[in-house]
Amino acid sequence: MSKEIVLDVRDLRVEFPTDEKLITAVDGISFQVHRGQTLGIVGESGSGKSVTSLAVMGLVPTPGKVSGGEIWLRSEEGAEPINLVQLPQKQMQKYRGGQIGMIFQEPMSSLNPVYTCGFQLMEAIRQHQNISQAEARRQAIARLQEVKLLKSDEELRQEYLDKQSKLDKRKLRQLVNQQKQAMLDRYPHEISGGQLQRVMIAIAISCNPAVLIADEPTTALDVTVQATILDLLRELRDAPTGLMQSARRQMSMMFITHDLGLIAEIADCVAVMYQGKIVEYGSVGQIFSNPQHPYTKGLLACRPSLERRPQHLLTVSDFMSIETTPRGVEIQEKKPDIPPQVSGEAQKQRLLKLQRQQPLLEVHNLQVGFPVRGVFGQTRRYLMAVNGVSLEVYPGETLGLVGESGCGKTTLGRTLLRLIEPIGGQILFEGQNITTLSGHLLRQLRQEMQIIFQNPFSSLDPRMKIGDAVMEPLLIHSAGKTQRQRRERAVYLLERVGLNPNRMNRYPHEFSGGQRQRISIARALALNPKFIICDESVSSLDVSVQAQVLNLLKELQEEFNLTYIFISHDLSVVKFMSDRILVMNSGQIVEQGDSESLYHEPKEEYTRALISSIPTGSLEQIQKRQQQRSARCG
Repeated sequence: MSKEIVLDVRDLRVEFPTDEKLITAVDGISFQVHRGQTLGIVGESGSGKSVTSLAVMGLVPTPGKVSGGEIWLRSEEGAEPINLVQLPQKQMQKYRGGQIGMIFQEPMSSLNPVYTCGFQLMEAIRQHQNISQAEARRQAIARLQEVKLLKSDEELRQEYLDKQSKLDKRKLRQLVNQQKQAMLDRYPHEISGGQLQRVMIAIAISCNPAVLIADEPTTALDVTVQATILDLLRELRDAPTGLMQSARRQMSMMFITHDLGLIAEIADCVAVMYQGKIVEYGSVGQIFSNPQHPYTKGLLACRPSLERRPQHLLTVSDFMSIETTPRGVEIQEKKPDIPPQVSGEAQKQRLLKLQRQQPLLEVHNLQVGFPVRGVFGQTRRYLMAVNGVSLEVYPGETLGLVGESGCGKTTLGRTLLRLIEPIGGQILFEGQNITTLSGHLLRQLRQEMQIIFQNPFSSLDPRMKIGDAVMEPLLIHSAGKTQRQRRERAVYLLERVGLNPNRMNRYPHEFSGGQRQRISIARALALNPKFIICDESVSSLDVSVQAQVLNLLKELQEEFNLTYIFISHDLSVVKFMSDRILVMNSGQIVEQGDSESLYHEPKEEYTRALISSIPTGSLEQIQKRQQQRSARCG
């Protein structure tokens, strides 16, 4: 690997003026990225990592500005470095997208919905290269093949020959070209999240950049899709010379995430950011084997482990505290109290005790389908999202429901609450068939069954103060006799989920993602329900905040005797939370068992794939990745 420095950031400072004060988002950080190297930048939301990447791209949003420091880019081997901070905006446009590519966190919001994927990819190519439309199309197809969104010409030809052996060359070429054009003609809404991210990667590498910035590129994706995207990024970086143009340039990467487990999968060096500063910097092996800063130790400890099951998860606050002194804000290291482990035998005994009760919820042969309409509006057939699912949930139990996006787990959860109507089967709650309930009886049932959605910002009314949001279920169901009683209930619940009730008159946008999810939990608890569905309720949170919310859900379960169905695509999170786990695929339950047995002895290949896709961040895995990279790079 070349030791030449491609990106050299020196004492970078980014500030955002507000009416009250000047906020320093990036506070004098320095780092270097060598040619062919991946630098991982990790930290919680608000740490300054994404602002750092925007500063490198020259895209710091107004009124923010780079108030100090230098960003030196050496775009080609042996070329003179250029200070990007001093470049006029017009000149910077030549480097942005050309020499520096970027993959954003949410591809659907980064792509224009009214243009095809092919148009947007060709537009990026022609923006930085003086080439014809035909050549741009050829390059666009090559990039889509490079990111494995489109098969190679040879594979496409073989695919058609396998179906129909007697095809002349002209017809074969025509069919292959049609297949390529069909991919170019797709709009963003017509492809999956993982495919969208591949389009974004194709756009980012379209001009063979010297540096590729990946800003949380896998946060919204399933663990299996996430694994394929990480494999693709590693391949683009490490492929042998001659196979990929990006490899001939020895592309460097900045990989930004809040998850140290992901950093272990792809990075060579790691910079840990906290409150705008780099608090620890070193090789990936050093950071994982011997972390020095308490913040790094906290981030490493707070992700659920597949190997162990603690009574509760450690969080960053267990490793450090913030103290204000005359010299300013100081970080004080703490020695954490390591929680005891729950043995597999103890977990089995708990499950046996739970299953001696009558089930709280029973589902028999549940079917949910979405009608596919014909030309004149008639239902031609049903697209089955849930197909013949049967299950039981016992009082006080947490039943985990895991699977990839599109497997039917969210549809199943919403159908259990009658938010989606089934087309067949039965749902029994406390022995009562609720599939036939309507009107007043259905509304009464809703007091007993609640849901916590994935995105708390979209599930809370942005125009409603959070105190009113928590009191709203009480008002709808006439659960509080007076406004004072309802307010007292809201105050208690907000305190119980760790929020200051003095902030009841604030709006959702004034809170962080983790705080908004706590508000959603308080709202779900308002009516004292027996049963709560947690639908991907921690998937969009930082790992440290995720640990806090998971601990909170466990505490509330004990205190209020709650029964959960916990839905997620992340088996490590589900394993920590659940007594039993159901694995869903294509609308059906393909495997089930207690959480320990299902992890250690999975019977289905699909379950094994889910487990193997989870980034562990173990030293063994890091060493394996480094050996694989050495073998590829020769």
